[in-house]
Order: sequence, then C-alpha cells, then structure tokens
Amino acid sequence: MALGSRAGARKTPTEDPQGEVSLVRGGPFFRAQERVRLIEPDRWNLGRRITFAIAVSWVPLVLITVLFNPSALRGLLRDYAVNVRMLFAVPVLLAGQLVMEKVFRALARHIRAANLLTGPDLVHLDEFIAKLIRLRDSILPELLLLAAIYVHIAVIFHARVAVGRPWEVVTSGANLHPSLAGWYYGLVSEVIYEFLLWLSVWKWGLWSYFLFHVARLDLQLVPTHPDHHGGVGFLGLSPVAAAPIALAASAVVGSFWRLEILNHGAHLRDFKLEAVVLLAFILIIFMGPLAFFVPRLGRLRHEGILQYGTLAQIHSMDFHKKWVEHRAGHEEEFLAAPEVSTLTDFASSYDNIEHMQPFPFDRGAFVGLVLAVAVPMLPVVLAEIPLSEVLKALLSAVK
Repeated sequence: MALGSRAGARKTPTEDPQGEVSLVRGGPFFRAQERVRLIEPDRWNLGRRITFAIAVSWVPLVLITVLFNPSALRGLLRDYAVNVRMLFAVPVLLAGQLVMEKVFRALARHIRAANLLTGPDLVHLDEFIAKLIRLRDSILPELLLLAAIYVHIAVIFHARVAVGRPWEVVTSGANLHPSLAGWYYGLVSEVIYEFLLWLSVWKWGLWSYFLFHVARLDLQLVPTHPDHHGGVGFLGLSPVAAAPIALAASAVVGSFWRLEILNHGAHLRDFKLEAVVLLAFILIIFMGPLAFFVPRLGRLRHEGILQYGTLAQIHSMDFHKKWVEHRAGHEEEFLAAPEVSTLTDFASSYDNIEHMQPFPFDRGAFVGLVLAVAVPMLPVVLAEIPLSEVLKALLSAVK
C-alpha cells in the first residue's frame, strides 16, 4: 500500500498522515464508503463495514423470506452456500483489504529503507507510483467489474432458477420463477460478494504490476546477502496479502462441493482434480509475480559464483602457500593468524551464494496460502467422513 512519499505533489484524501500512498485506500468504491463515513481517513472501521455489508446482503433475504414465504425460512437459514458467501466470505474479503494495506505498505517501505534503489531509480519509482495511483482511482476498472459481474449473473440466472432452492423460487403452474428473495440475492447479495472478490483481485493486480516494474529497475542486489535472494527475499511475503482472497474463494468453492456431496450423491474423490486445479491456480496467481525477479537473481548468482570464486581462489592460494608450503618455523603463529578467520568468513559468504535461490520464496507465506485453500475444505471432508475418523487419521499421521 504505502508505496511512495513523492508520488504526487498534491495531497489526496487517500494518503495517510505520513504522506505515504496506498494502493487500497482509493477508487470509486472506497470514496463512496468515505462519503457515508463507513471509512475514515485514519480508521478502517472494519466492524462497522462488516455489519453494514451483512445488513445489506443477508438480512434483507431473511426479512423478505419471513414476509413473503415464511415456510422457506428454515431452508434459507440452513443454506450453507449462501451463508458462507454472506456471513463468511464477505467479512473475510473486507478484512483482507486491511491485510493488503499493511503488507503492501511494509514491503514498499522496506524497498526504500534497504537502499535497494539509487536516486534516479527512486525518481522512476515515484513516477510509476503516480501512474498506479491514477489506475487505482480510475472509475473504469470498477465499472467493468460490475458490468462483468452482472453479465455473469444474467448468464447463470435461469440455470439457477431451474434448480432453485425453495426460498429462491416460486411455483406458477409447472413453471418456476425467481421469488422476491431470489431476485434480491441475484441482483444485490451475490453482486456484493463477487464485487468484493474481484476488487481484491484488482488490487492484487496493481501490486503485481508494481513488482513487475521494480524487477526492471537497477536494484542494488548483493549475491552474498544472508536471505539467499540477493536482498529481495522480503518480497516473498507478498502472498500473505492475498491469503484472505484465497480463503474466501476456497470457502465458496467448498460450499458448492459440500452441497453436491450432501444433496446429489457426489463423493470426495469426484473433486480431486478440481481441488488440485484450484490450489495450483491460486498459487500461480498469488506467487507467480515473484517470478519477475528470477532472471535478475539467476544472473546475480551466476556472476557471484564467478566473481567470488576468483577471489576465493586468490585468497586460498595465498593461504596455502603461507601456511602449508612455507609454514616451517611459523606453526605456533597459525592459530592467531588473521588469515584463518578471514578465510572462514569468506567461506560463509561464498556459501550464501551457493545457496542463493532465484525465486524469492518465503516458506511461511507459502504455507499460509496453502492453508487458506485447505482449511475451508474441512467442511467438505466432514460431509462424507465423520469427524472422529478425520481426527483419528490426523493423530495417526502425527505419530
């Protein structure tokens, strides 16, 4: 989020008190929330926003069903797919905006703090940040998102009515028609979920574009850096910002699979391929941008091995000549000789180059992303396998 302090001379309402610019705190949707005081300049008001979102997306479904089709209320309250979207995914996506803000801000700030860029490249970075801010604030991307969402809903609407749940449809002779609650769900509730999901993906796209640009700058990388990524290993934390997106999307997909198992006789094995594809897709989307640094880091490792290898050869030969070939009469001086510690320190530096990885991978971020996909699948597993058997299998695996 906070990406720069010189991205523009004019201070905007979406800048924080320190003058840093955010990729998240901006755009038509964000400004609309500011106008109705759901968001304040220095506060996200997460609880207020989640309450408002549920009050708009889920509560009206209940009220409409109570008023016009009370016999279907129990079905609505027990509708796992709807409740996962409105009561879990929507709050997670709203909270995810705050996570994105904090992660992007910390990583972008560290780029400057670590002196990875010199004067001219800092100027180029600030100019690019100004471009990102214009993209962030443009009305077109969010309008296109809304248009695409409504087109998607229109395409699947009739198919949804054909297999509609009792609260979602009304019967007219032999025909099924959307109920008032069904119309509201399709035109409002589902739109809120999908818009928040794809808005978060759009913000991630801006960050990915930022990483792409940074990877092309003249970064001051060092092959001996102890992070084994030339000094940009911290960027491997980027996927942490996307974990809430993965969590929400996986929960929604899992809700569909659970209903298929419970209501249509499907089995867990039927979704093996889909589960692998889902995990692979999320890993590619949210870890893929780190590959922008692979060519540069690969060259850095290759050059480092050659450069430091030459230096190691010179230093090792000097050491060998002095303390092996011509050591006679100087044996007692060996342990106190500074060359010993120097050679040891150099070996440690060269070892860092040998273990250098071109892909700035962070194990914690990777595990978090995998768990964000896996944890929402537990209810899917429990739809077919009793909890006691799941726990027994886990205990056996731990032993």
